[in-house]
Amino acid sequence: MKLRINIVDAFTEERFKGNSAAVIISEKWLPEALMQSIAIENNLSETAYLVKADDDSYAIRWFSPITEIDFCGHATLASASVIFSDNPEITEIIFSAKAVGKMIITKKDDGYIQMNFPNRKPHVPENIPVELLNGLSIKPSEVLLNEQAYFAVYEHESDVRNVTQSKEDLQQLAPYDVVVTAPGKEYDFVSRYFWPANGGDEDPVTGSIHTGLAPYWAEQLGKKQLLAYQASKRGGVLSCRVTEDRVYISGKAVHYLEGFINI
Repeated sequence: MKLRINIVDAFTEERFKGNSAAVIISEKWLPEALMQSIAIENNLSETAYLVKADDDSYAIRWFSPITEIDFCGHATLASASVIFSDNPEITEIIFSAKAVGKMIITKKDDGYIQMNFPNRKPHVPENIPVELLNGLSIKPSEVLLNEQAYFAVYEHESDVRNVTQSKEDLQQLAPYDVVVTAPGKEYDFVSRYFWPANGGDEDPVTGSIHTGLAPYWAEQLGKKQLLAYQASKRGGVLSCRVTEDRVYISGKAVHYLEGFINI
């Protein structure tokens, strides 16, 4: 069996930047073990799998090289970019995922793809795990938590760029990952994302965590429209708009590869 595969660099206008995702669209779900094996072979942050429904919407699932992921923004952007490229006459797609629900994806005139996600604003946790504090080389000024990750908040962008992780400690926080963040100089806020328990050392650009970052910084900065930068080695830019119950995250994507895999 041959499966079409696309690899797309998401949240960037420059090839070899942003975060790469593989996209596979099939008529029905592949076996879970096979989806995981393909994700391991691809060795990208995520491989997205999509199945088209009768109403022309798409069910979507995401797999890292380690496990299935509940929610992935950059692979959603990559998937939408592939579908829009294949169908230039359409400007809106509906995706659905078990943990996130319905997501309306819109192609904008300026080349951005806008994704409509739930607002997942973080809260103050009851306890701050010692593994979190031991796992970061710089002590944060504040710690928060949402469904996905612990938020280590810093006062300065330089702290976010310079902090290092102890993978052995942060792995103990599973199923939660860790995002470090601070106000930015050129951007409204910056971040980095560590996920040794679920995907690897550091994710290049993480769209999903901005459903928590954007509401937090919108409140801190007193603005609903924000421009964010994820300060990984590859780097990525995310435009965010916050409402009471939704976060609209927009980005661009660059297509890198189209081909077939043999199963």
